[in-house]
Amino acid sequence: MSRELNVLGACPLDCPDTCSWVVTVKDGEAVRLRGNHDQPYTRGALCVKVNRYLEHTKAPDRILYPMRRVGPKGSGRFERITWDEALDEIARRLTAIIGEHGGEAIWPYQGTGTLGYIQGESGQAGRRLWNALGASYHDLNICARAGNRGLTLTNGTPGGMDPEAFAHSRLVLLWGTNTLTSGHHLWKFIQQARAAGAHVVTIDPIRTRTADQADEHLAIRPGTDAALALSLMHVVLDEGAEDREFLESHTDGWPDFEREIRKYPPSVAAEITGIPEKDIRALGARLAHTRPTGIRATMGIQRHQGGGTAMRTIACIPAVTGDWRHQGGGVAYSTSGHVPIQADVRPDLLPHPVRTLTMTRLAEGLADTARPVKCLWVYAANPMGSTSDQNRVRAGLMREDLFTVVMEQFPTDTVDYADIVLPATMQTEHADLHAGYGHMYLMWNEPAVAPPGECLSTTETFRRVARRLGLTDPSLYDSDLEIAEQLLSGGHPALEGITVERLREEGWARMNYPDPFLPFADGFPTASGRLSFPAEGEGYVPPFSATPDGPYPLALVTPAAHTFLNTVFGNNPELARRAGTPQILVSEKDAAERGLGDGQRVRVFNGNGEMTLELRVSDRVAQGVVATTKGNWPKLSPGGVNVNVLVDERDADMGRGAVYHDNLVEIAPLP
Repeated sequence: MSRELNVLGACPLDCPDTCSWVVTVKDGEAVRLRGNHDQPYTRGALCVKVNRYLEHTKAPDRILYPMRRVGPKGSGRFERITWDEALDEIARRLTAIIGEHGGEAIWPYQGTGTLGYIQGESGQAGRRLWNALGASYHDLNICARAGNRGLTLTNGTPGGMDPEAFAHSRLVLLWGTNTLTSGHHLWKFIQQARAAGAHVVTIDPIRTRTADQADEHLAIRPGTDAALALSLMHVVLDEGAEDREFLESHTDGWPDFEREIRKYPPSVAAEITGIPEKDIRALGARLAHTRPTGIRATMGIQRHQGGGTAMRTIACIPAVTGDWRHQGGGVAYSTSGHVPIQADVRPDLLPHPVRTLTMTRLAEGLADTARPVKCLWVYAANPMGSTSDQNRVRAGLMREDLFTVVMEQFPTDTVDYADIVLPATMQTEHADLHAGYGHMYLMWNEPAVAPPGECLSTTETFRRVARRLGLTDPSLYDSDLEIAEQLLSGGHPALEGITVERLREEGWARMNYPDPFLPFADGFPTASGRLSFPAEGEGYVPPFSATPDGPYPLALVTPAAHTFLNTVFGNNPELARRAGTPQILVSEKDAAERGLGDGQRVRVFNGNGEMTLELRVSDRVAQGVVATTKGNWPKLSPGGVNVNVLVDERDADMGRGAVYHDNLVEIAPLP
């Protein structure tokens, strides 16, 4: 007699929503996946991508067994081996590398393929092992670092308003965020606000599907967000609507910052941003007189040369208007700053201080001959598809003296360059603890089914590697449940009463913050307890400028595709079919100036590389701006490249953040 069981879990992917889900298991097989109706943020809904997650776990190209390379690097030719053979070779190669070059020659390249605290990047899974080996420190800065730094300089934390509070906003600014594609669960709270009379504005270089649903869209020139923020505050001052009491009681540096604001009247900002002066004045006046105003700005906004300054400046707006006093007022970027979980990665296991290798500088790191990387260990990442300067990354991965281990679920482009491939579990097959960066809840993921083939979780893989290397520290062998207990045992009031037992039974729990949650109404988590305004001269940072007479006069932005999450699902046939042929959106005037027509195959290029795309003449981008989505697998794309072949390996102004939306290109007909 068959038996059905519902297992509570959570989505592991790099999205602010971190949905609670329910897996229905019948006779040991996962047969249904749905959003958890009982969870207040998920409310039963999953996205178009994750709705196909069970199908994805059973895909015919799933990696099920350890493999060893038998062809040239990049060929993707492997033979199946046993786990014992894989571990023996890994132990032999790592021991030799450490003996000759030291542990710092190992680069543990972890990504955001899972955000879990046990299996993923939130808890720096594997870091205890790497510390015991003296491996280089991996700076996982690719996603949100510039914005995190900017917000922390202003507010003392990247944390801000509770996104659920947008239901109480009366003006909503969706700034550099395509909510309906990259975090659609927020939209229901925005709809509640609109039902009560709220005005919704999108500020984005592209007229996205979210912009289509907004009351107003301001097509900002890429990378000029700080200038717009300063100008909106200029109008607030002109209107005499600044909250003087809040400024005096809760901020530092206001006189200098007020002088900075005065440099950016709407006439100046219009020249910089490309937004008509009258529209800046109108939005500034609306901002001046609408309380509360809620601003949603997510990670895309800070992936340019001035990204940290942009977020730092936007964070000043609710201090000037006093919106932090009100439920539904403030800025929401990442709620991760409110999650008081600290993973114990055992830094005391390090035999000596080690260097830091930066995720966004992979090509540079692999090309270093003075202190060479001899082992690249990739997990929860697909750098060949997701990292800037793709041609130079490929050259680094081709090095015959580089021992590359990849823990993966599918044969990605990065797998093709591996020496050893280790089969990894997927979310329905292992335990994990999650916290969303777009809500105030903790989630538990209970394994629903046994792993297929010989797939192992991240934690179990590293336990086996440690054992094969003869390492003895007991912490390297902690079970997943022991790790979970440690993560929740910090004693912070926000975690009081939230135990592993409770999470396993209920699936989720809201952290113990008040409702309404007004994080900065009475002060900020800075040294002074006050918000810190930028000093005069620390305002707008220009983007990597495009000029009509330059060799690459078009500003390229690379937003998320609706059907992929970074490169996750890029090999799913149905989602790839829905995504369609990779296209580049070009304004009618830019296309006409180049003699290009709608539907034409074109060459998109700059000094980094080139790719072939289908041109789509579109009013969704302004003149001088072009756009194509990220997430396509290079080897499944024309020419074996994706858009990252065009992207600079260059730093943002803070945190060495990535500059995916701050690149210049030209477009020409195919020869």
